[in-house]
Amino acid sequence: MPGSRQDLRQQLSALAFQQAGYFTAAQALEVGYSYQAQKYHADHGNWVRVQRALFRLPGWPSEATDAYARWSVWSRGCGVVSHESALTAHDLSDVNPAQVHLTVPADFRASDSAVVLHRGEVPSDDIEQRPGWRVTAPLRTLIDVAGSDTPLEFVEDAVADALERGLVTPRRLTSGATSRGGRAAERLPDVLARIGAG
Repeated sequence: MPGSRQDLRQQLSALAFQQAGYFTAAQALEVGYSYQAQKYHADHGNWVRVQRALFRLPGWPSEATDAYARWSVWSRGCGVVSHESALTAHDLSDVNPAQVHLTVPADFRASDSAVVLHRGEVPSDDIEQRPGWRVTAPLRTLIDVAGSDTPLEFVEDAVADALERGLVTPRRLTSGATSRGGRAAERLPDVLARIGAG
């Protein structure tokens, strides 16, 4: 029917614009593009094939945060950028993780060597929305890395940076770590004492 191709293109573009230009094969299928049509568009350069079942609109401007948007879409919107990747997103410490860290629900089944998956729920109060992806808020991020294998010097630098910028307070950090328990509860009081904020 007339105009249907344009309608499909507009629907897909609207979706991709919310996801930094990315979209999955499943999302394209929902919009109305058959797998055969998807292959056609990828083969003819109308879409950029990023990896199996993941595409991007051609000519989308490159951003430093592209990897976060890409892997968030790959996770079907389940993943929240977290841990060391969230430190980088918030510009806390000089950590430079080789892989993207995402927190995903316990029943999430996909995997990829470019992503470190952490299982758990992230309450909406602990999430900040960015264009095309979500990231754990600074307080949650610091508690996450304190409870992980992140080297202590990066945790200390991140806590010091966050305190200096007024993103968190020692009291909220201590309270959050105590609520979480485990390694975060053990490490954060020591970190605060070492940087003179305890």
